Amino acid sequence: MAKIAVLTNDLQADVVHKTPERTAAMAEAQPHFVKFLNEMRERGHVVYHLQLVNLPDDPNVERDLDGTLPLQRGSAGGAILSDFTAPTDVVVEKNKDSGFYETELHDLLQEAGVDTVLVTGLQTQICVQTTAADAFFRGYNIWVPSDCVVSGDPDARDRSLEWLRGYCATVADSAEILNTLDTQGELPRKVVKILP
Repeated sequence: MAKIAVLTNDLQADVVHKTPERTAAMAEAQPHFVKFLNEMRERGHVVYHLQLVNLPDDPNVERDLDGTLPLQRGSAGGAILSDFTAPTDVVVEKNKDSGFYETELHDLLQEAGVDTVLVTGLQTQICVQTTAADAFFRGYNIWVPSDCVVSGDPDARDRSLEWLRGYCATVADSAEILNTLDTQGELPRKVVKILP
């Protein structure tokens, strides 16, 4: 049977509360997002939180208006939001948008025998999309629960989900994913069609 892991992206105050739009979108998603994480844990699947930490020497890091570096290691704003965590979860630091870029994530998943990942979090069109694409490049079966990805820009979120659906992931809502797991015992791999 396939081994499944849930990957979350950037469930951190400095990310969630960066704009009023993001804060509102997360507030709307949070109840069923937290429920989905708990349901996956109850089924024996591990949640890996991808924690974005900005490096001071990264020239591409966007600073706050006062010049402060957000998402610093050990800061309150950089911590994973406690509503989404459980003692069995694993936190993996990342310094770029993708959870696989120069991190230990792939090694940890391989050691655990994971071949299927569910990619969640925010922003859909940035960290979720790049993490899913990098997972695809590494041979994982990718599912994206459409109601557990968040963006301050709903149109960008929808475009990203369409891109993911058309390229590398099976996109379904969390209830459908849980039902598929419960009835089939696995999440079938998407058949990727290569154009001539």
